[in-house]
Amino acid sequence: MEAIKRLPVLVFFWSVCLCAQDIPSKEIISTGNLGNFLKDEVKEIISDDASVSEADLAHYLRDAFSKRYFYDWKHFDERFKNYTSIYKGIENSHTERALDHLSKFSGETTWKLPFNYLNGTPVNAYALRHLARQHKMVDIAFYYNYQNKNAKHLNYFKDQLKSLNTALSQNKYEKIEDGNGVYEAFRSGYRILNWLQIHNMFLGEAAYSNKDQLMTIATLLQHGAHLYERNQKFRAGNHQTRGLSALAMLSILLRDFKGTEQWYKHAMHLLEEHLVKEINDDGFQFERTVHYHISDIGNYFYVYQLAKTSKLEVNTVWENRLRSLFTTLTKIAYPDKSAPVFSDDTDNPWADKNDISGALTLGYLLFKDPTMGYFAEDRVEAKMYWYLSDAQLKSLKAIKKQQPDYGSLEFPTTGYYVMRQGWGAKDNMMVISAGLDAHKPDHQHGDMLGVQAMANGRVILPNYQVRYSLKDLELFKNSMVKNVALVDDELQGKQYTSNKGGSGFGKFKVLPQPKTIAWKTNKNLDLFVGSHNGFENVGVQYNRQAIYIKDDFWIVKDNFKSNKPHTYKQIWQGHYSLEASPDLIRATFEKAEGLDIYQLVEADTVFNSGQRGKGWSVVSKKDRTNYSFITVLFPYKGYANRINETQTTPNFKNWKLNQSKWKAEGEQVISLTKEEMSLFFSAKQLRLNKVQMEFSELSDVFIKQNSNKLVVQSLSEKELLISIKGVTKAGSIKLLPGNQVDFIIKD
Repeated sequence: MEAIKRLPVLVFFWSVCLCAQDIPSKEIISTGNLGNFLKDEVKEIISDDASVSEADLAHYLRDAFSKRYFYDWKHFDERFKNYTSIYKGIENSHTERALDHLSKFSGETTWKLPFNYLNGTPVNAYALRHLARQHKMVDIAFYYNYQNKNAKHLNYFKDQLKSLNTALSQNKYEKIEDGNGVYEAFRSGYRILNWLQIHNMFLGEAAYSNKDQLMTIATLLQHGAHLYERNQKFRAGNHQTRGLSALAMLSILLRDFKGTEQWYKHAMHLLEEHLVKEINDDGFQFERTVHYHISDIGNYFYVYQLAKTSKLEVNTVWENRLRSLFTTLTKIAYPDKSAPVFSDDTDNPWADKNDISGALTLGYLLFKDPTMGYFAEDRVEAKMYWYLSDAQLKSLKAIKKQQPDYGSLEFPTTGYYVMRQGWGAKDNMMVISAGLDAHKPDHQHGDMLGVQAMANGRVILPNYQVRYSLKDLELFKNSMVKNVALVDDELQGKQYTSNKGGSGFGKFKVLPQPKTIAWKTNKNLDLFVGSHNGFENVGVQYNRQAIYIKDDFWIVKDNFKSNKPHTYKQIWQGHYSLEASPDLIRATFEKAEGLDIYQLVEADTVFNSGQRGKGWSVVSKKDRTNYSFITVLFPYKGYANRINETQTTPNFKNWKLNQSKWKAEGEQVISLTKEEMSLFFSAKQLRLNKVQMEFSELSDVFIKQNSNKLVVQSLSEKELLISIKGVTKAGSIKLLPGNQVDFIIKD
């Protein structure tokens, strides 16, 4: 906390030091003049007199890079050989991407729209942004090595770098204010990351002369100066974090130049502020997506790794918050070691899971935590191979693994709730989304109180990854492709707008505000109760209850109240048959396992829809003012274990419908009973022998009687007043949502 309190003072102190910067931000230092920007003590190391030649400076910086970068460039050829051997097929991937870039852009490319690809078709904003990041230039650097070090591919890199410098000097580049800024923190930061990798790859190449090397250094210094100048104050989001990460990297690798120590202090301070403000206290990255969560891991990892290599001071806040990012991934993981899809996850469009093994392999390397090791693999993702030391790579041959012991848990600040059976390959898991970031909900989807679930080793209630450049992004960000409840034709996400630059990304200006009413987990069941205001614009109050009956199945109850009739809906993702609808819809997979969705209160209609090969079913109840869906989500394995649609009264893993020994009164009371346990929905009174209970209003409760012990747990969304007789603590008792009370039954 002390470090947090000091932040405003430090911001002021470092801001007033802006004038200390000597490296220009709007022009490139000539290679012959770079020596003048060295620190005096560095000049003394390089030369006995006042002058520093280009050859001596290039030699010194090559030696410095060999000690400071993630790996020693002198061992590149050996590393490259191992890389090609470890990552089978990687040559084809690099080649395809390199040829794509080479076919579209000349080395001396343009950096301001409008302009055309080499084939004459227009370059759009999305493509310009990726040109600015220079991702595929890394592929061209690999292609150079695959092509027997053909110098034209190395020269292509030099030419494209120089073309940006020319555009800078002529003021002919996309500005930040236009929405696609080439020097915007995110794009500039990625370009620095990629160019540093390429620079280190080429340092031993004869075609990469002393002057070429120094031109790259001069360009990177200008980038750093620009980032430092334009990022003096905290701005929420991963764009600034990416830029600050790059600035910190430059300040470590190029710390021989004047002013870079100020870059380091400033970048580390603002990154720490991002860690404090954007990693929620429950450990989740504030944008609530796995994609951006892992992206932030990368931003901090690069800096943390370089700082440790150079034995530079790093605040303990860094280690604690960085570790929490990895730990969070282990907590949200599905039993098969993947993770659910949350909002703008974009790595693999239409996928219904996230691969977190690569991120947790990095976590294991940093922290040697065997729980992270449980998810780790004996190799990192191909991209990250180049950001690890030789010792770290060798340690992957003997990973210590320990299965997590996390059960059902919550992320109360971020608003994710995990109902977990266990870590067996076939175990059940559900996750509920009930959060909205107050400051930057740009990546949020229309999935408030939506659920995802896995059972029998597969995702049975999916959400889907997206891609910003796809024309149906708005559809896949909104409620028709989520497991949510809707009213009439209202979707949760409203007032969709594309970003200023026109790259495809878009966001909703209006999203529902959630409220978590209850979260309880015990040996009998997990309970989530929440509401949102997404339908108040049409006069409907809404809340959702999700109940996991341990090891068996889930119940989702959607409650709507209004003064006027509406059509109420549930949306369920998947491909379902409707022959037993509207009571039952069924998805069946290749090994005779599946998901039955059964309505305990009969609905009116069900219809199927879909897009991009993804399907969903819409269950509707028409012309009602108040209504509740009470829905059993029943995963099964094997034909005989399904809900038997031929039976008049279904059996749900020995939970019997409306066959409780308790006499219930209320409004169309529904019960599920198994041995000594019962769940009641819309009950007003319950009686069994001497025990009598009366509720202040229609209520949902869980009852468990074992000998003379009685447990009563509220499943309702409101506080209950229970009047009870026949127990030792007879009388009136208030019960908050989710809470339970224990009684002793009188003899």
